[in-house]
Amino acid sequence: MRMSKKLLVIILFLTTLAAPASAVDVPTEFAFQGSGYGHGVGMSQMGARSMALAGKSATDILQYFYKDVLIQPLDDSMILRVNIGHLLSTAKILTATDGALVQVFSGDIGNRVDAVPVATFSKKSTLNLSVLGNKVVPSVSSGKLISSFDSARSFTIRWSGTRYLAGTEALMSVSQLGSTRTYRYGQMQVKAVKDRILGYRLELTNAVRLSDEYLWGVSEMPSYWPIAAVQAQVIASRTYALNKAGFIKTACDCDLYGEMSDQLFLGYAKETEKKFGAIWKKAVSDTVGLTITQAGLPISAYFFSSSGGKTELALNAWGSARAYTQIVDDPGSLDAKLNPNYASWTRSIPQALVASAFLLPDVLSLEVLTRNDSGTVGQIRATSSTGVQVTLRGETFRSRAKIPSAYFDLVGVQN
Repeated sequence: MRMSKKLLVIILFLTTLAAPASAVDVPTEFAFQGSGYGHGVGMSQMGARSMALAGKSATDILQYFYKDVLIQPLDDSMILRVNIGHLLSTAKILTATDGALVQVFSGDIGNRVDAVPVATFSKKSTLNLSVLGNKVVPSVSSGKLISSFDSARSFTIRWSGTRYLAGTEALMSVSQLGSTRTYRYGQMQVKAVKDRILGYRLELTNAVRLSDEYLWGVSEMPSYWPIAAVQAQVIASRTYALNKAGFIKTACDCDLYGEMSDQLFLGYAKETEKKFGAIWKKAVSDTVGLTITQAGLPISAYFFSSSGGKTELALNAWGSARAYTQIVDDPGSLDAKLNPNYASWTRSIPQALVASAFLLPDVLSLEVLTRNDSGTVGQIRATSSTGVQVTLRGETFRSRAKIPSAYFDLVGVQN
């Protein structure tokens, strides 16, 4: 049957309207170039290094990067609960120390000294932890022998050589998600906590004294850097922890995480770092109690690796103002000798990751809408193949797309 020309035109026209953008039109990746690594708010670690090399003191460094602050001693003797295992389905705890004893108590017993352990084991045994429903399921394995005991919502683990149990100075190894870290101080708690997506999971924490046991294990700056920079980092880390102390987060059963979302806590590995662990411990003792304060209170002492030449305001990065953050010059971050990896960088980010950052099915184009006085991207807009547009803060996009910093330019696209 012959189709009329009029009908043919209408069908072709409708088909043209209905056709989506072809896959060829959607870039496979987006290219960026920029400088710096991190959010840019507070103390630049590379900037601190540069200033220390120029003869500036730790106080000089901190008062340069934080606005209208005092460096003064505060009490930091409180016990801090640090999350060392988040959303775990299983974990293993053991000691390899000769003569050491490990005790397991049902419940979160705090500082109680009259609690009776439900299990005690030594070097040749391992505490296995899993979760079933809203309970922690423990067992102790010794060779082929496995001893189980009643599950509970939480347990406390203590070992000899701490303030909780006299005896041999034991080291505790915690294995989770294919990695193992070693801890020397305090005690541990494990609790079944409900996650809204995953259901109940294990939260593992290390309760340590902030002033020394915690700070000795913080690993946020190379200990071989100039001593003034290392001292500035210790003071910033103490301040950050003091600002968080006393507010237990339900999601992690902790004051703060032992990962980069707060501060990286390596435990015993930091203070035993070959040649340089002793330098870090000395910096902790040489700055005892020193804290960055405003109106007598510890600030949230944000810090980051390096910038694009100027630091950033908390307001620009996250939408919430902090009076002690400011935009100041940070030339050390742009020194290619000091900062060879991030004085300048280029990255190609795949389509799927960029689209995910904007919560879109795809991204056809990107456009930088505004820039902050610091040089960071203020707002960036994505347009999908169907014309839907979504705008994000530059820092939000940086974090979601996993590019080094919000100090970036768009370079191009790859189809």
